[in-house]
Amino acid sequence: MELYEIDLGNILEFWTRPEAEVQEAFALLRATDPIRFCEERDYILDGEVITHAGPGFWAITRHADIIEASRRADLFCSGQGTQITDLPTEFNEFLGSMINMDDPRHARLRRLVSRGFTPRMLARVEEQVARVAAEIVDDLAEVGECDFVPDVAARLPLQIICEMMGIPPSLYQEVFDQTNILLSAGDPEYVAEGTNAFEAFLNAAASLAGVMTELAAYRTNEPADDLTSALLHAEIDGERLNHQELASFFVLLCAAGNETTRNAISHGLAALTDHPEQRQWWLSDLKGNTPTAVEEIVRWSTPVIHFRRTVTTDGARLGDHEFSKGEKVVLWYNSANRDEAVFDDPYRFDLSRHPNEHIGFGGPGPHYCLGAHLARREIGVMFRELLGRFPNIGATGPPERLRSNFINGIKHLPCSVH
Repeated sequence: MELYEIDLGNILEFWTRPEAEVQEAFALLRATDPIRFCEERDYILDGEVITHAGPGFWAITRHADIIEASRRADLFCSGQGTQITDLPTEFNEFLGSMINMDDPRHARLRRLVSRGFTPRMLARVEEQVARVAAEIVDDLAEVGECDFVPDVAARLPLQIICEMMGIPPSLYQEVFDQTNILLSAGDPEYVAEGTNAFEAFLNAAASLAGVMTELAAYRTNEPADDLTSALLHAEIDGERLNHQELASFFVLLCAAGNETTRNAISHGLAALTDHPEQRQWWLSDLKGNTPTAVEEIVRWSTPVIHFRRTVTTDGARLGDHEFSKGEKVVLWYNSANRDEAVFDDPYRFDLSRHPNEHIGFGGPGPHYCLGAHLARREIGVMFRELLGRFPNIGATGPPERLRSNFINGIKHLPCSVH
């Protein structure tokens, strides 16, 4: 591949190439043009412009530069949006909650949310993860074959989020469906032909927010033993979350807590199928080998492909490159997690890899993933249940991938436990 062929802003052309070609492109960028200016494109579906082209962005592809930009939130901020496309501030905060905020507002919201995760709440969630994973595997034993994504990988984080927040089971499917639309990037499986993809995206977010707003109104006066009640009554210096902040946090939780974990688990099964020697290594000490295996699955899958930052001042630098205020920089985590300067043989799936300085949960700094511990727990418990019961479980066909430059998603993966 030549540099001129690399068009990171073109979802319908560049991001539908085979995975090997995408990885080849990022390897070329790291080696020859690690901070490269890219044009933004109109995103057109079925002849309709979904989002309009912006001024362009700088693609940051090396691990070291992404680490530095993540640490320097004062120079590379999140408050103007973490998606490449520019959206109004109120949309950013509604759709992304704290990930689209800067300090001190970001710090305030993060502290309030963290206050809800009491030791008792965390212990309860860990028990829920173990119970739900066992239930999923019990169901899988009865059918023998399934579509691994909706039947296994997506079911665990979805049910944990809903149980944790106190969402009734009757709404689980709605949460699942709206989350798919929210992160679909207009994929035709989730957005019907003739439907405006951006409107569908906003409607999905509004639907999820409505679920939480209704529950919060009830829990304000009728608290229960769930995270919604804990968050409503968490307090720092006399401040509490209002219902709008809680609704926005739930939208974020559905996106970050559901999609990322489900895709890590899905990619994990596909990789174990393709690398049977790694499956055997994991099985040789299922419990003891799980911690490094989970880290490698997250590195290998990198469920969130990128986040954007915006330069806050003239003269901000990464390496030898100097930026101007207002320029967009896009941190390509998928590239950083294959950086040859950091990882030995980065294209090898190696469950024993150590050290493993991946940034699958974002780089260091104020926006490091708040749910990283829960995600690791879910991935580890799910695979220990699956491999413990069905050591030969595997995919029976290639994964059907989501068309997106933001989520490294798998939509379907045929699976057999025989």
